[in-house]
Amino acid sequence: MIQTPIKGQKMRKKGLLALIMLLLLSSCVSWLAPTVKKEFIALPAGQYQLDKTHAALLFKIQHLGLSTYVGRFNQFDAVLNFDPDNMGAASLQATVAIESIDINNPDLAETLQNATWFDSERFPQASFISHTVTPLSNNRFQFAGDLTLRGVTQPMTFDATFHGGADNWMTGKYTIGFSAVGHINRSDFEMDSYIPIVGDEVDLEIYAEFLKRKR
Repeated sequence: MIQTPIKGQKMRKKGLLALIMLLLLSSCVSWLAPTVKKEFIALPAGQYQLDKTHAALLFKIQHLGLSTYVGRFNQFDAVLNFDPDNMGAASLQATVAIESIDINNPDLAETLQNATWFDSERFPQASFISHTVTPLSNNRFQFAGDLTLRGVTQPMTFDATFHGGADNWMTGKYTIGFSAVGHINRSDFEMDSYIPIVGDEVDLEIYAEFLKRKR
């Protein structure tokens, strides 16, 4: 097909216009991105509520010694109180709805609710309450406290990493980001069925944003 000069000129104009729009959109996205502060000491003190829409609670457990089985809980909440000048006095309280377990297998998820496993009819929630917070570095902290699961309370420690804080234009609230890891033995909570076919040690991973509450 022979392209006429006029048609070719129109196509070039459309291409140029599309490029300009792309550049404008790119600059807008860059402008909308918040300025994240990585220095923990610069954060405003107070009470922060978990942003449930930007949070994940994962668990990992060995299966048959062949693979790692990964699941998650979809419903949980947490409140964090802290003063960056006195992190030793910080506190964290969290709850997890056991029925919200998600393992991409509805039949197995239902089985895990029975008395052999989580016994969620009697114990619908798990909870964690911190007692001490120990700074490990400028952006890493250790939260030590009590985990209550299946009616049993045991000491537990989470190693948390602070990722930054920023004014969040989407919510209008100051937002901070953390991740944390911890480990438990399920046998400590009277849930020891099928060990060692299914592993005893459970790894927990948390990824979360917290929103500052207004006074």
